[in-house]
Amino acid sequence: MTARIIDGAAIAALSLSRTAAGAAEFRAQSGVVPGLVVIIVGEHPASQVYVRNKRKACLELGWFSEIRAMHAAAAQVEIETVIDELNEDPRVHGILLQLPLPQGLSEQALLERIRPEKDVDGFHPVNVGKLSLGLPAPVPCTPLGIQRLLMEEGIETRGRFAVIIGRSNLVGKPVAQLLMRKGAGGDATVCVCHSRSEGLPDIVRRADILIAAIGQPRFVKGSWIKSGAVVIDVGINRVDDPAAPKGSRLVGDVDFEEARDAASAITPVPGGVGPMTIAMLLHNTLECAKTALQNS
Repeated sequence: MTARIIDGAAIAALSLSRTAAGAAEFRAQSGVVPGLVVIIVGEHPASQVYVRNKRKACLELGWFSEIRAMHAAAAQVEIETVIDELNEDPRVHGILLQLPLPQGLSEQALLERIRPEKDVDGFHPVNVGKLSLGLPAPVPCTPLGIQRLLMEEGIETRGRFAVIIGRSNLVGKPVAQLLMRKGAGGDATVCVCHSRSEGLPDIVRRADILIAAIGQPRFVKGSWIKSGAVVIDVGINRVDDPAAPKGSRLVGDVDFEEARDAASAITPVPGGVGPMTIAMLLHNTLECAKTALQNS
């Protein structure tokens, strides 16, 4: 068996086209242009790329978008002041604080400073709580993108045994909540594991759906994958590769070449989950704009 490759870029493009159509209809009815502002502190190279891509996607849709770039030595109070300003700006429906932050800053305090209704990343405790309760709220973009990938590929989750490797607040916990929800894209039996889980390979071998988000290159071996399982690889790890033009390349948390011989479908790295994150960010921004209009 050779696994079907799940084309995240193609599915993300489809999602973006739907968001664009929805935004055009929303603008025609309300006159409101969705707005997203990204705050970046410091000059983390990967973050710079991510932020530019996010703004580019907004501008391509004709939305209002800004990057608030702040010096790495910016004080906590300076960033709080920027967030307070954006909270009050009616043009801004989504505020995204790009992570990671430089040392010395309180990430949690800054995330909580963003109003829940403008928290397009879904990290505010209010939105985390609503996700747990199954209430409407912005959902973290990568977990939402994973669920959309499964749904667009026609992969049934109802009654399936889903194993998630990784218990982070960014991916592991929220994707577990989504897969446990009642309805389309949910109703799965979910097991959340991590690097300290005993008998991890044996647990993974039971998975109908495996989601790897542990941040360790090629951590999951092909021998762990049950025949016919669906593998969603969230990891993005840079490893040395003398044959590559830059001397390195990106790999996931799953040994792709080994796993594809057992799985029925698998996401590549890059080109799998990554493109969906930006697509879901824009989806969330549009939904926040709609909510702001309803509450005005």
